[in-house]
Amino acid sequence: MDRLVLERKLESLRRCLVRVRSKCPASLPELLGDVDAQDVLVLNLSRAVQLCVDMAAHLLSELELPPPNTMGETFTRLTEASVIDATLAQAMRRSVGFRNLAVHNYDEIDWAIVFAIATLHLDDFERFAQRVTERL
Repeated sequence: MDRLVLERKLESLRRCLVRVRSKCPASLPELLGDVDAQDVLVLNLSRAVQLCVDMAAHLLSELELPPPNTMGETFTRLTEASVIDATLAQAMRRSVGFRNLAVHNYDEIDWAIVFAIATLHLDDFERFAQRVTERL
């Protein structure tokens, strides 16, 4: 396992989550009126998802498991390998769905979902990072 690669990705993930926390407005109406905060949140949440997918793929490779067919399947495979639990895998698959929408259909983003992720679900990323750290 390339420990340095995973450590760098973990640090990048930490920075993304700090950025989301520091720039997230206190309420959904405030977010709706602040296009700069919208951009910061979507960019950093998308990066956070991608970093988690990258780390998950790295772990699968280390376990010599076949590559997944989709980004979401990456987390299912980690569950099958007992690296993460099913609840965390489901949360991470949902985050992939958000990332795909943010990257491919930015004009259709539901800002209530972005606000909910930023205020209620950053711990999913932190729990995933903890599982990765445990594997180092």
